[in-house]
Amino acid sequence: MPINKNSVMQKYGLIGFPLKHSFSIEYFNEKFQSENIDAQYVNFEIPNIDDFPEVIEENPDLCGLNVTIPYKEQVIPYLDRLSPNTQRIGAVNVIKIIRQKGKKKVILEGHNSDIVGFSQSIKPLLKPYHQKALILGTGGASKAICHGLQDFGLETLFVSRTEKKDAITYEQITPQIMADYKVIVNCTPVGMYPKVDFCPNIPYDELTSEHLLYDLLYNPDVSLFMKKGEEHHAVTKNGLEMLLLQAFISWEIWNR
Repeated sequence: MPINKNSVMQKYGLIGFPLKHSFSIEYFNEKFQSENIDAQYVNFEIPNIDDFPEVIEENPDLCGLNVTIPYKEQVIPYLDRLSPNTQRIGAVNVIKIIRQKGKKKVILEGHNSDIVGFSQSIKPLLKPYHQKALILGTGGASKAICHGLQDFGLETLFVSRTEKKDAITYEQITPQIMADYKVIVNCTPVGMYPKVDFCPNIPYDELTSEHLLYDLLYNPDVSLFMKKGEEHHAVTKNGLEMLLLQAFISWEIWNR
């Protein structure tokens, strides 16, 4: 898909903190090189969302951004408009930057590719006995995952480290909950490289071959969360395919 023709090199990027192990920068720059696209992808590691306007102002050739932890929700007040899907979810991970000829005002349009990427990735694994899902974590990504699962007809329940409205804590996960909620999605960074010896604190001994454990993490390839699931014959999957689908969707959003 061609990008907007412009004499100046196009720039795309990622905002978040930290970004040391970002997948996007390598993926997009390899794409640009292999397809002879005059563009570059850079990381904007900002320690505070208040630095976001500076990123826009100092990069006049910036055409689009991805958004990751911890800014998927925090960035919304800085945007001019949201896609209908994004309004429903309440979290943004793709920003389209619209620059109008002869006008200084830049329009920032928020989108969410999490829900589509996740839904397409998990759909082939869902079985008739997958009626309920535990969502580990309550951040921006978890909201999209919740809507994606509900669109498939699953009942969802959030799990949080601390007491929150509409969520249970890890300590409140009972054997009966584990028996009923056969889909478990890890939306937390627990277990991500380099802290690979950690995993969410769920009762893994209650897992069965009917359980599906989906980890949004992709580094390492097999997280401890997934390993413990496999030990009890659960089906497991990491977030790499979801990430690839998200990247493709981002590119479509930026260039349509």
